[in-house]
Amino acid sequence: MTHTRRALSTVGKGLAALRHLLPLLLCLLVLAGCAKAPYTGRSQFIMVSPQQEMALGQQESRKILSKEPVKTGTDEAQRVETVGRRIAAAARRGDFRWEFHLIGKDVANAFCLPGGKVFVYEGIFKYADTDAELATVMAHEVGHAIARHGAERMSRAMMVQMGHDAAAIALGVAGGSPAAVQAFSQAYGTGANVGLMLPFGREQEYEADRIGLMLMAQAGYDPRAALDFWRKMSSAPGKRPPEFLSTHPTGQHRIAELQARMGDALRVYRPPSGK
Repeated sequence: MTHTRRALSTVGKGLAALRHLLPLLLCLLVLAGCAKAPYTGRSQFIMVSPQQEMALGQQESRKILSKEPVKTGTDEAQRVETVGRRIAAAARRGDFRWEFHLIGKDVANAFCLPGGKVFVYEGIFKYADTDAELATVMAHEVGHAIARHGAERMSRAMMVQMGHDAAAIALGVAGGSPAAVQAFSQAYGTGANVGLMLPFGREQEYEADRIGLMLMAQAGYDPRAALDFWRKMSSAPGKRPPEFLSTHPTGQHRIAELQARMGDALRVYRPPSGK
């Protein structure tokens, strides 16, 4: 009977903790659901402030610059800088501290950290023959940054963790065993990553394509070059796709999405004077 009373007491404490946690979760859902992605107008769930996000981007940028072979003074480095500046001007984010870096590695990849820290790897020039094709890659990555996709993913991870904590309390109450709680944590962590995070990444990638197409057009780069670039990436020789392509949508679906949005991009495209 004593064991039963203790168990019931623990249950009561656990349920009380959950009752306090649920209103907090609901408030966060309401407050965080007000953001809108640029160009697409998609509602976003974001719990991270722009200042927090940019601070993390700056911190990560310093780490990368201290470890990676950054190249300066080359024609390719100048191309990255020139194309990047034009895209940044089109993005109209005066709060971003834009930087554009060329990494001297034969890897076809690029990314943009929160706050406008853009990194392009030399290997991308195997597929980006023209500045417009380079703009395709860079505008796509800038699209991720101005749409705050990193903050969006962090926010979802935070909510998963909060839900995990609440469920762990409940399991600790019911099972009474720290080992059981730990086992649940491991199982739930795997399930959360597979069930929640991966599909969300695909949505972000298509959105970055759409935003990038508009940015490159507004920056004066022919958006039709995006079709050429992605076709070249998709038909790259070898058993493994380029690094950049391995984490992005591929093939006919991507090109079809770009073609569907091409009319919007062409309407804002204005070639630089003299061209």
